[in-house]
Formats: sequence, structure tokens, C-alpha cells
Amino acid sequence: MSRTEDERGRPPADLLSGVRVLDLTNVLSGPYATYQMAMLGAEVIKVENPQGGDLARKLGAAPKLNGQMLGTSFLAQNAGKKSVTIDLKQPRGKELFRELLATADVVVENFRPRVMERLGFGYEAVKAIRPSIVYCAISGFGQEGPLSGNPAYDQIVQGLSGVMSVTGDAQSAPLRVGYPLCDTLGGMGAAFAIASALFRRERTGQGCYIDLSMLDATISAMGWAVSNYLIGGVEAKPIGNQNMTAAPSGAFQCADGQINIAANKQEQFERLCELTGLTDLLTDPRFAEREARKANRDALNTLLNEALAARGAEEWETLLNANGIPAGRILSVPEILAHPQIAARDLIHEIPMGQPGLETVRVCRPGFTLGDGQPGARSAPPLLGADNADIFGELGKDASTLADLKAGGVI
Repeated sequence: MSRTEDERGRPPADLLSGVRVLDLTNVLSGPYATYQMAMLGAEVIKVENPQGGDLARKLGAAPKLNGQMLGTSFLAQNAGKKSVTIDLKQPRGKELFRELLATADVVVENFRPRVMERLGFGYEAVKAIRPSIVYCAISGFGQEGPLSGNPAYDQIVQGLSGVMSVTGDAQSAPLRVGYPLCDTLGGMGAAFAIASALFRRERTGQGCYIDLSMLDATISAMGWAVSNYLIGGVEAKPIGNQNMTAAPSGAFQCADGQINIAANKQEQFERLCELTGLTDLLTDPRFAEREARKANRDALNTLLNEALAARGAEEWETLLNANGIPAGRILSVPEILAHPQIAARDLIHEIPMGQPGLETVRVCRPGFTLGDGQPGARSAPPLLGADNADIFGELGKDASTLADLKAGGVI
């Protein structure tokens, strides 16, 4: 089995084979977008500053890897890519990048608005070199508007978007979501927009400019928290691990841990009462129907927690799901990664790295498989500038030219 085949023997996915992406992005939102494309067969070339490259190379929980410029934050989002180094502030660097642009299908950048224009590579300038280019500019707040010039980090966007205001409960909110949610949503939105633009270009030959705002992408993904206010005039409130749309629906305590239960339908509630020995609740006017249960959520949850304490979370999970009641234990990251479901889906794949102290690297595939192929990285995350000779060689640069460019700090 090759490094990208799954256990069913599916070959690497090639939906974006033949697409060359120039990735000028850093840290997470942009690298996550181009990582999705690399896993679908695109040739993604990271264009990095010779002085340090992507900041994520120095970020992560393993200081030794940070020192090798292979931080875990970088490894997680950059497998399957190539790396070249160009100083875009130097005239010779600009000329080299123009030559590379002429070979590209997609450009992705996540600088602050107008940085690329100041470097001479805004959309109009790039379009003049490559008329069919798909150009995606990812930023915290978009290219226009009163916030557009502000620096954007994930937590800043979480706070501004309203996400933190509805996370936690009355005592703990506003609370940050425990991973970079807005960066990730921005990256997913960018990947989708780029793929859509490539589909149109395949039919019409027309390129596209994409202005991706992390703030916009986050608000758009907030679902009922936004729509309830826009349409119903009801402001979302933080209610912790409970689901405002139904009861009982949320997190409950078992003998050895917590479990999520979503008995949202009347028949599910009735069956839950039978399985937990709480059949008297079926005739209790506080709980007999949906709206009454929501109004008396705290009292209902207390009774359920007492009944669920009779068994462990895994036993309840099995029993409830077997009876048509959605339920799932609340697991840690190590616990879910070790779960047989993850192995069955072949979500994690291991790639040879061949670096001191890092012989292999394990990374996540995207959240889907294909009938005729398995998305996945075809190579390890690249060392800084690892592909200079190959990529610039394609542009006609011989060894002496490359040595001169390197000596001048251009690459």
C-alpha cells in the first residue's frame, strides 16, 4: 500500500491534478486552504521569504521541532506541498516571481489588504501576466470596510463575530472555542471558492478575484445563532453544553464520564424515559411535550443525571444508539484519534519525513473520501526552499544562476 492509498487500496485523489497553486500564505487560514487542494492532487508551491519562511515553522508544542523550522503547526497544514524561497522586495525576486506567475493557475495570499499591491502583485498586476489566474486574497475582515486594515488573529475574529458570546454558559461566557475556528472556516471557504472559480474557468477560460473575509465566513457558518436573530428577532444566549432547540438535548453525567444525548423527537424522549426507568415523566405536565421540557430543562436534566449514574458512558452510548436515540461519549483528542471509527475511515495517514528525530509525520486527510480515490498528501511537509532547484530550473535557471541568487539573498 502506498503512502497515499487507504486500506481499501484506493489511489490518491486527482480531482485537481494539473492545477498549479502559488501559496504565499502563512500560519493557518491560507495554508489550510491550499492543503485541501494539495490533497486533491494540485501542485501547491509555497512561496516563502528566505529569512524564516512561514511563521508556523516555528510554532507548535515541540520546541525541538520549532528549532528545526518544522513546528507541528506547520507540519499539520503543509504536507504534499513544495517550497521555494523568494524575497519579493528585491527587484530580482520580483522578476523571478513574475516568471513563476506565468506558469500558475491559482495565487493565494493572506497578507493584510494592499500589501500585495505595494509589492507590485495585486490582482490587476497578476492578471496582466496571467489573464486566467484565480486569485484569492484571504484576510481577517475583507479588502474593504472600516476594519479591513486591522490585524486579525483567530481569537480576535472569534470575539468580534459573536462566537465567544454564545460559547460557554452564563458564568463562563464569553469563551473562546478551543481551536482556531475562524482560521479554519476561512480556509475551508477559500478552498471552496477557488475550486468553484476553477470549475468556471474550465468552461469559460475566465479567471477570478476572490476576497475572503474570515469574519464573514465565521458569521455565515454560525447557523441558528445568526438566523434566529435575523429572522426571529431572538438573540442567542450562552447555555453551555445544552441545545436550546430541544430538551433533553445536551451533555449528561454517567457513572464514569459524560455523554451527549439528543432526544429531540417526542418518540426519542419517550424511549429514553423507558430505558432510564423514568416512565413517570411521560405523564408529568412539566415534561410531557417539547416546549414544556424546554421550560423545565434544569429539573429534567437533574432527574436524567441521577438515572444515568447507574451505568458507564460507553454502555449508555451503545444502548441508546441501538434504540434510536442519538448519543455519544465526550472524548478527549487522544481518545477519538484512537477510536476504531477513525481507523476505519483512514483519516490519519503516516508519511515518511526522514528528518532527525522525525522519521515520519502523521497528518489528517479531509473529512470526505471519494469512490475512485482517496484525498491525501503525496509528500512530507517541505523544508524551507527544498524545491528551489527543481521549480526554478523549470524556468531556465541553471546552477550558477541559482547560486548567485542565493548569495544575493533573493532566494
